Formats: sequence, structure tokens, C-alpha cells
Amino acid sequence: MCDPVSIAVAVGSSLAQYVGQRQQAKAQQRHQAQAAAAERQRFLQEQTSLRMRQAQEQEAVGRELEQVSRKSQAALARARVSAGEAGVAGASVQALMDDYMRQEAGYRSALLRQQELGGVSTAMGLEQAGFATMQRQIGINQPINRPNPLAIAMQGIQTGMSMHRGRLQIQSMNPPSTPSTPTVA
Repeated sequence: MCDPVSIAVAVGSSLAQYVGQRQQAKAQQRHQAQAAAAERQRFLQEQTSLRMRQAQEQEAVGRELEQVSRKSQAALARARVSAGEAGVAGASVQALMDDYMRQEAGYRSALLRQQELGGVSTAMGLEQAGFATMQRQIGINQPINRPNPLAIAMQGIQTGMSMHRGRLQIQSMNPPSTPSTPTVA
């Protein structure tokens, strides 16, 4: 039969091992939760940054389109006045007006295409950021090894049995001493 010291040591060792593994699992879970929250925050900031850049680019294109329109209107008005003062009329004046309008339309078209491509670039950037954050979240949220009470109990029993066996071996090497009886001479 096992001695109480071996049992106590085995139970204490198993309990300490279980508590340590449980604390380690909880610490890893807290760390993963913090890292996942930080990654979500980083992703939101990246999204905000991309959207702000897109809004700034759209605003700049809008201002430029407005400026082009004002300059074009002013150039058309000057051309009409100059043609009228010079006594020029007809097809040549209309051709000049058409040329100004064609140039404005080409410039507007280029600006709008640039704006469209900026939107596509932003959408692709957002999609890429989403993929990247998903990969980071997968890396962060790895499985956590939780303590297995049954495995720890079995290990404790094995430890207790080994200790008991060791004690028995030590005891077998040292036979119990018998009290010596004094001899009378």
C-alpha cells in the first residue's frame, strides 16, 4: 500500500502543475484578446486613413474642376468679346469656341478618370487591409493548450507510484536493524 508521504507529494505536485497550466492558459487568452483588440484598432485606423485620403483627393478634383470651369467660361467670354471687337463672326469664331470647349471637356474627362482610378485604388487598399488583418488575427488567435485534469491526475498517480517504488527499493537495501542484546560474560 502507498505511504501517505508519497500520496501527498504526488497530489501536491499534480495540483501545482494543474494550477500553473491553468494560469498560463488564462494569461495566453488575455494576451490574445489584447492583441486581437489592438489589431482591430489598427485596421480601423488604416481604413480611416484610406478613406480620408480618398475624400481629400475627391475634394481636390472637385476644386480643380470648378477652377477649370471658371477659367473656361472666362476664356470663352474673352474670345467672344475679342471676336466682336475685331468684327469677326461666323464659323471661325464658332470653331474657336468649340476648340475651347473640347479642351475643357478633355481636361474634365481626365480629372474624372483620375478620380475614378483613385476610388478603385482605395477600394483595393481597403480589401488588401482586410485580408492583412484577417491573416494577423489568425496568427494571433492560435489554439490555447488548456490543462487536462485527467492527464494530470494520471501523471500524479504515476509520480506517487514511482516515489513509493523508490522508497521500497531503498528500504529493501537497508534491512531493518534489530536491537542487539548485550551478552553477559
